[in-house]
Amino acid sequence: MSHLVAIVGRPNVGKSTLFNRLTQTRGAIVSEESGTTRDRQYGKVTWLDREFSIVDTGGWVVGSEDVFEGEINKQVEIAMEEADVILFVVDIEGGTTDLDDEVASKLRRTKKPVLLVANKADNYTQHYAAAEFYAFGLGDPMPISAVNGSGTGDLLDAIVSHLPEGEAEDEPLDAPRIAIVGRPNAGKSSLINAFIGEERNIVTNIAGTTRDSIYTHYSKFGMNFYLVDTAGIRKKGKVNEDLEYYSVLRSIRAIENADVCVLMLDATRGIESQDLNIFSLIQKNSKGLIVCVNKWDLVEEKSNTVIKTFERAIRERLAPFTDFPIIFISALTKQRIFKVLEEVQQVYERRSKRIPTHQLNEVMLPIIEATPPPATKGKYIKIKYVMQLPTAVPSFAFFANLPQWVKEPYKRFLENQIRAHWDFSGTPINIFIREK
Repeated sequence: MSHLVAIVGRPNVGKSTLFNRLTQTRGAIVSEESGTTRDRQYGKVTWLDREFSIVDTGGWVVGSEDVFEGEINKQVEIAMEEADVILFVVDIEGGTTDLDDEVASKLRRTKKPVLLVANKADNYTQHYAAAEFYAFGLGDPMPISAVNGSGTGDLLDAIVSHLPEGEAEDEPLDAPRIAIVGRPNAGKSSLINAFIGEERNIVTNIAGTTRDSIYTHYSKFGMNFYLVDTAGIRKKGKVNEDLEYYSVLRSIRAIENADVCVLMLDATRGIESQDLNIFSLIQKNSKGLIVCVNKWDLVEEKSNTVIKTFERAIRERLAPFTDFPIIFISALTKQRIFKVLEEVQQVYERRSKRIPTHQLNEVMLPIIEATPPPATKGKYIKIKYVMQLPTAVPSFAFFANLPQWVKEPYKRFLENQIRAHWDFSGTPINIFIREK
């Protein structure tokens, strides 16, 4: 991957605002509420023909009532270890605090370049106040304003000057994106941590722990894609915090940008109405689908009969789209998680499958002739030709003399026949009837 810059500091000094400013995105949620950011959030920055990755971290806290304190601090330390350059962000309006001293003492012990960033210097009259940060012994403070961009050019110059010479191996930008989605506390972050073998995302028993959509590059066992951990999507009526509302929006956007979605179900709760809403969102966006029934280790009865009953219930609730893999896993014990990765790879490959036109016509035209579309108002419909369209989602055009009279049930019949003869499991199919 490319060189890495970490943003650290106590809560509410503007780390996420600076992250969004430098990446020129709105990738990190920004709020006046302290402790908004929890997981590490990665982005890309390009400056003076140099490209590097930047990571936003949660605010460093000690002795607070926040149940996530220990996990957030662990994430900050991991980011410091990974980084080539560290940005220590302080609040020029609030001045030095005990928490700033805690972070500074850690940074003085590191051998990595540390840039002291005095944020919230929204006008030049505030720059003089940066002098008090010399007490940290971390060099010259750099007054900036992440909100209006003042001083960020100089900051980027300083970052680039401290980056190691030569480019590290870049992550491929065109790698498939795999979104892990589901209700809160279904085990999405645990699954990604199990995949990559480290505690990349914070995991607790509290629903709503993950807030941002977190991208992780996965490149093992000949596989290459981005795993996207998302916030749990709850019913609209239960979303009563602004932060959770933004988190849900990020999750929806992650689904829209994904190639394949892994829908996580909780084996101890079964399939619920909100799972159907998330499935509907995946289907409307024509994304590949794999259903993972997590926490299978907590189910007492694991016989084939129970598994088949569970599968049948899921397919009945998600009908009419029933051609997708269902995998029973445990993210905690890592039971069958590699099977998920294999299915992800296969579903993505099926999305790009192309069937030669002559094969389509050889198989489908005899079926259509034996079972033609029902006549409407005495008019007989004849389908004479079929071809696959060059689209991202498998799409097929059937050319008929009266396309307007071909109803939805017959389109589903055509889709089912295609699925019966070619493997498109987990992939949506679009059927179009056009005039010959």
